[in-house]
Amino acid sequence: MPTEHTIAATPDMLVWGGLSAKTPPALTIESGDTVSIEAVPAGGAPAFPPDAAAVPEVYRAAVERVPQGPGAHFVNRPVFVRGAERGDTLQVEILAAEPNMDWGFVSIMPLLGTLPDEFTEYETIHPSIDRARRTCLLPWGTELPLDPFFGVIGTAPPPEWGVCSTNVPRAFGGNMDNKELKPGTTLYLPVFNEGALFYAGDGHGVQGDGEVCITALETGLTGRFRLTVRKDLHLKMPFAETATHLISIGLDEDLDDAAKQAVREMVREICVRTNLSRNQAYMLCSLIGDLRVTQTVDGNKGVHMMLAKTYL
Repeated sequence: MPTEHTIAATPDMLVWGGLSAKTPPALTIESGDTVSIEAVPAGGAPAFPPDAAAVPEVYRAAVERVPQGPGAHFVNRPVFVRGAERGDTLQVEILAAEPNMDWGFVSIMPLLGTLPDEFTEYETIHPSIDRARRTCLLPWGTELPLDPFFGVIGTAPPPEWGVCSTNVPRAFGGNMDNKELKPGTTLYLPVFNEGALFYAGDGHGVQGDGEVCITALETGLTGRFRLTVRKDLHLKMPFAETATHLISIGLDEDLDDAAKQAVREMVREICVRTNLSRNQAYMLCSLIGDLRVTQTVDGNKGVHMMLAKTYL
């Protein structure tokens, strides 16, 4: 019988800014178990409003007590999944992503974002979050529906890569900032270490494709994930699917190369799932595949393609 586990967002269970295969696991689970993970926002003290008393205590404790590494994001200490070995794939069923704070922020920061040279009047706003109505209210009066997801989700990097910044998404996943990776989506991640070493963080209340100013609505989330080791899949890049769509993921410093990777991965997956040739799969992508810019702000830019399963 699968077991339910929980990782609270306490300082002893959090890592700030660095991803490493050597980080001691928060817990060890069996393949097929479910884990609930509490996440606090990325950032740190610069995101605090003038009235710092409004900052949730769980976030303040994380900022004050967790040593910061090379990146900006808090993630859980990793989850060790028994049976996972390098070369396997970790199947991550995203079951829930619920806001756990009425507080969040959106920022324009120095040297960051899509237009860093054009936006130099740096500013942080704190939209109010109505969890019951699942909305947020911006300071100028615009109300937006919440669409929460985890910006950072992945396995640990290969041990030979050392400590990787949480800022840059890579083959292990990480800071992909893909708003399609939300409840109802299954994400497949390459495994580079024994136990897979799964982590998540960087709670987002809502974000557009691109995340152009550098932040989403950064806030706290509680997520639930079912983690299953797949010995029959051997992926080199993250891939995802919903009940209706395949989602290929491309990550590269060059947006053109990220787009090429997303197309290449979708062609590969279509050929795996059908009897179509590579030429036929490529033409199908051109006819019904929707290529979207995931984000343009994380060092490695992101592009994803969505393709309806109806046509496979």
